[in-house]
Amino acid sequence: MEMELQLEWNEAQKIVINVDLVSAAKLHLEFLATLDRNRWLYEGPGLDMAIYRYYSCWLPLLAKLSESPFFEGPLVVPLDCEWVWHCHRLNPVRYKTDCEQLYGRLLDNHNVVSSLKGISEMETEVIWKRLYPNEPYDLESARALSDNIHVQILESENCSNYDLVSAVKRQSPFFYQVSRPHMNNELYLEGAVARYKGFLHLIRRNRERSIRSFSVPTYDIDLIWHTHQLHPISYCKDLVDIMGKVLDHDDTDSDRTKGMKLDTGFSGTTKLWEEMYGLRYWRAGAMYRGNAPSPLRICPYPSNPASKKADTFRMDQKIIHLPETKVLEVMLEIIGIRNLPEAHKGGFFVSFSKTHPDRIFNAKKKLTIFSESGEKQVAYFQCEPSGHLLLELISQSSHGLPISKSVEVLGSTAFSLEDLVCPASKLTMEKWLEVVPSTKIKVLEPICIRVAVSVTTPTAAPYVFHMVRSRAFSKISCFFPLPGRNQYAKNWTYVIDDDGDEVISLQMRNSKKSKRMSNSTLQKEVIGISKSGETHSLAELVGKEWLLLDSYWSLQLQTCSGDEGYLLELVGGSRIVKFFPGQRLDYEHKHCAKRRNQDDFMTAIEFSSEHPYGRALALLDLKCGVINVKEEWLLLPGTITAFILGDILRKEGYSSLLSSGNNLKDKNTSTEEANACNE
Repeated sequence: MEMELQLEWNEAQKIVINVDLVSAAKLHLEFLATLDRNRWLYEGPGLDMAIYRYYSCWLPLLAKLSESPFFEGPLVVPLDCEWVWHCHRLNPVRYKTDCEQLYGRLLDNHNVVSSLKGISEMETEVIWKRLYPNEPYDLESARALSDNIHVQILESENCSNYDLVSAVKRQSPFFYQVSRPHMNNELYLEGAVARYKGFLHLIRRNRERSIRSFSVPTYDIDLIWHTHQLHPISYCKDLVDIMGKVLDHDDTDSDRTKGMKLDTGFSGTTKLWEEMYGLRYWRAGAMYRGNAPSPLRICPYPSNPASKKADTFRMDQKIIHLPETKVLEVMLEIIGIRNLPEAHKGGFFVSFSKTHPDRIFNAKKKLTIFSESGEKQVAYFQCEPSGHLLLELISQSSHGLPISKSVEVLGSTAFSLEDLVCPASKLTMEKWLEVVPSTKIKVLEPICIRVAVSVTTPTAAPYVFHMVRSRAFSKISCFFPLPGRNQYAKNWTYVIDDDGDEVISLQMRNSKKSKRMSNSTLQKEVIGISKSGETHSLAELVGKEWLLLDSYWSLQLQTCSGDEGYLLELVGGSRIVKFFPGQRLDYEHKHCAKRRNQDDFMTAIEFSSEHPYGRALALLDLKCGVINVKEEWLLLPGTITAFILGDILRKEGYSSLLSSGNNLKDKNTSTEEANACNE
């Protein structure tokens, strides 16, 4: 049976696709990331103008080039037109029909490149200006959003009645699902291409067997499917060769409610895939992530010109230096069991843990066995990509009483996580593992369990710190006494990592400079003692502004009532980091039942030309004194900011942060109510 399943998978891998899908997928992701920095093209006047330019300028220009090439270099498509063209091509049957109706042939992307590739646009721009003297080649957001023009697209002669506004609306959320770093990894993408071929072969087999099904891809497969469709002629030719017709791409269903078309389609696809290939359909890092977080801004943040100040990151490393930790996502399922001793009756389950727990995963959890329970249970967790995962087979029998159950460990097995992330493993394993029996168990044949596991490629793990004060204080504080410390060392805060090792000690005190100055208000400063024992002056309060790390960074409280909702702003060089109350963007909690008071948290958001709508960099848990930081350059300034913030909260309370803008908290509360979970 297993041989037949393997042959079916081998048959799927024989499918020929005339596009380098791995390289094309990387360009695809780069393009989506660029669009996410230009969200004015997602809706409204900017999108209307882009659609107008697409039909009136880009498609006619593309048709001219395909009919009779009039220059050697590639045509460079403007960003706005490329986005509309992108969404049009993701309905391949409709795009083909529209092209044939409007221009008599399918318009391809051959000899066309994205504006992101850095190829000179000069030749294309010259031709564009000659053909469309009144329409600029580049569409600037300011012009698109300020022109008081109602674009009547449907009145154009060379125009389809396809609803491109709705098509763009459907495609805009896709980037969030495929935006994590592992999706851009070559090894991960190679696996996605193999699974895409398996997906196409599954649909082909269903057609041959007259099985009616709505096939729903996982997001790694969908990324490759989209990438293939962006090459119209190759896609049409390949799909006709594979299954005799052009496969349409139905993205009109987005309702994931249980029992609806998308949900039942995915369940059906999972069942057929696993029956045909004997492999799990789920894949680590490729499953639905939920809705994208609530945006912080509607308009992009104005880019900050690069500063000429020298970067202090190397100096920071001398004060705080931590080794980088990697993390990977893991999905695990126990599929079956064989050669069980006849004497053992009752239920069986598998307990899993790491042989040497790491700082990310140090728990012991359990999974049912699908062949025994009849219910599919898949574990999802994160851990460091090292060591072994230990699986213990456990027998659980009942003695007839509701609370009386005996548990017996029958044996254990383990597999290496290092082996899983090697290229040869293709980031997945599905096989029978022999269970080494415990000393009490006697078996004639080895007990085996069928294990399926999938991992992502490793990515950088966030840095996690705990801030612990040297003495007890008010209950509203988040820092508690550190056992074994000198209780007479007053007002020191110790920053420790997850292993309990001290990273740096911090103290707030009156500035020596202010003491030397007569008739002046006492100013404050933050002193730090590094792990090596060196003392550093880390920050100084000058007026209402904190200057950090030799004045490289400036930290200020929000002093006026505004509509942005941030409470503090940290500026250094070309970097701008704003601190917002609550869990925001990537840290947004999506399950209301477990949601803590949002006043307990503050999120650090960086705004830049690369991230004009904000990028979540750190989460401060004000109640527990925990700091979660994604980027190493923010470690020291972020820790100092958290310490200063903690000092304000202990002495003045949370309301002091809002005294200059009382509407901010009310605004945040009303936003939370409006965004209440509907799940």
